[in-house]
Amino acid sequence: MRDPFMRALGIEVEALSPEEARLAVVVGADHLNLHGTAHGGLLYALADAAFALLSNQTAKAVALSTRIDYFRPVRPGERVEARAEVVHRGRRTASYRVRLAVGDRPVGQFVGTVFHLEAS
Repeated sequence: MRDPFMRALGIEVEALSPEEARLAVVVGADHLNLHGTAHGGLLYALADAAFALLSNQTAKAVALSTRIDYFRPVRPGERVEARAEVVHRGRRTASYRVRLAVGDRPVGQFVGTVFHLEAS
């Protein structure tokens, strides 16, 4: 399951279940910022895609808030993996964490909260 934006960026879905989403992208020349490293928007889009896929597994959801922290730069040719997990699920809201890594090296973390349009 990929949306047109994910396809345009080259984001691949590696695993998807009600408890986890794992996505990845290889940083290409079109993904670089003026420093020659992965643009923060690419990393945000990767994390947001994992967040969106996981949060919509149990009920239709819309984002209430998100935040991302960048730890280290990502170089061209590196493969970035996003692993989304459930932090809390309530009746109408749920919170998620997405860890971004290149291999074993953490490069960022995203957190987000959604509102489920139908109570679970």
